[in-house]
Amino acid sequence: MTTTVETPRPGSRAARMALPRSVEVLREIAGEYGVCIRPVSMRRTDLDTGQTQIIDLPCGATREDKCPPCAKRNLRLRRAQLREGWHRSDEPLPGPDPATEEQKALVVLRAHFEFARADATSRADWSEVEAIDAAITEVEETLAAEGLRGRVAPPHTDPDGDGQADEGKRRTRSTRRRQDAPDLPRKKVERRTLGRVYTAPDGSTYQPSMWLTLTLDSYGPVLSDGTPVHPDRYDYRRAAWDAVHFPRLLDRFWQNLRRCEGWNVQYAGCVEPQRRLAPHAHFAIRGTIPRDTLRTVAAATYHQVWWPDAREQRYTADDPPVWDESAGAWVDPATGEPLQTWADALDAIDQTEDAQPAHVVRFGSQVDARGVMPGTGEAEKTIRYVTKYITKQAGDVHTPTTDRQRGHLDRLWHELRTTPCTDRCGNWLLYGIQPKKAHAKLKPGRCKGKVHQRATLGIGGRRILISRDWSGKTFADHKHDARAWVRALLGVTTDLDHAGDGQVDEDTPAPASRHAWELARPNDPDVPPIGHRLLRSISERAQWRAELLAAKDRAAQRNLSATGANGEGEQ
Repeated sequence: MTTTVETPRPGSRAARMALPRSVEVLREIAGEYGVCIRPVSMRRTDLDTGQTQIIDLPCGATREDKCPPCAKRNLRLRRAQLREGWHRSDEPLPGPDPATEEQKALVVLRAHFEFARADATSRADWSEVEAIDAAITEVEETLAAEGLRGRVAPPHTDPDGDGQADEGKRRTRSTRRRQDAPDLPRKKVERRTLGRVYTAPDGSTYQPSMWLTLTLDSYGPVLSDGTPVHPDRYDYRRAAWDAVHFPRLLDRFWQNLRRCEGWNVQYAGCVEPQRRLAPHAHFAIRGTIPRDTLRTVAAATYHQVWWPDAREQRYTADDPPVWDESAGAWVDPATGEPLQTWADALDAIDQTEDAQPAHVVRFGSQVDARGVMPGTGEAEKTIRYVTKYITKQAGDVHTPTTDRQRGHLDRLWHELRTTPCTDRCGNWLLYGIQPKKAHAKLKPGRCKGKVHQRATLGIGGRRILISRDWSGKTFADHKHDARAWVRALLGVTTDLDHAGDGQVDEDTPAPASRHAWELARPNDPDVPPIGHRLLRSISERAQWRAELLAAKDRAAQRNLSATGANGEGEQ
């Protein structure tokens, strides 16, 4: 039996609805040319001439549901960052420069002031102490201006300016390892970030790297679609707590791995949810490490959460504790008794001899590691795999399509909504405990932290995790390198701000223009409609693309000519 598709009558509503929408076509073309569809309008005013100009800046969104062109640009830069630092054969950062004589003299002067302050304090001469503190502040500012990084010593007064240093008691816990965790060998960490170099029988050398995947423990058997086999037996509470504290577990893993291996292991990776919605992490590791060592370190790594007990929920979001303005504390709505403070709850843990942490986070048994050779297709494929989901929200990585998947996501999200995220989270009120620095604006069960949102699924922090010595550059440095490459290819030697500045003669440079910047509102009279601005940006980007392709062709022609000339010269 064949079916025929009836063509809508010309001029009918069905025919009109079948026509493409001009707004969607404009956004599609903007995406093809890499034009931001949510530009931020800035007004630049020349302070010398008074002329104003509206300049659209990219929104810089990292998610494709907000701005696909900006998210795609961020993805390309992240992949370039991973590619540049993965298979390095040299150290990315040199050591610091030696201190200058001026810096050393300022440090000695700072030492004299410290000695004089201690002497004045012993004599209770507080007026002299105040004068010395002002001199110390001036010396610290001068040291920073001279290019000395960090502080020589902590300040005697707090940044709030009340004249008192923050000398609060810092709570410490025993560093003794748990009895149920295996011990790890500990080596002195060398100041190197490069892995082992292997030598083949023919004398050639090669320096491979690795790709690693770390997952959390199981909370119950799951089906192929990620949903639990027995939803009533699935441990949603432990899944929520593990997701909230997963970043701390990753930090502990890299600390243990460096101590076990004896060198500064560098990594770059991304955190994303599995199909069962538990977070896991993919990492590119510079150098090679035995797989047995990785599995041993993962099995021996844990993170203890020394928080008050939060297993029994005493209140709900609909019937929470109330704020007592006169007492300055949260109280029980029925009895009016103040809830236990955060300091008292921690003191109760310290006073208990057999106290146990509120939660312990561990990795699962699944640890996937494999070697990757530089310059191969497998390396590029792995980089794309590590970064394939960084433009999506965690909740959008695995879109639920069945009722079982929607129910699993809802139960995990509802558990995350009542899970405390920090020591200042308002959810502590649900368990009868006032959080640290409690105030009247807290909303129990409705904390605005990212881990409680449905779109994050507990992954509230940074999803891109890159060690400091990976490429020796920050993300802003990689953006600058991309712009510099385009300018060098086009032969542009100045930036856009000084492109119009001329020179009176060879010896007298023209004064730089002074500009004032301010955010322009969309309803300002001098701000064109978004459609006009997008059309202009598409035209500019099309011209830039044509110039860039022409510059690439000219560079290829020059390289071909140079190669031919060298070949003729050799002959």
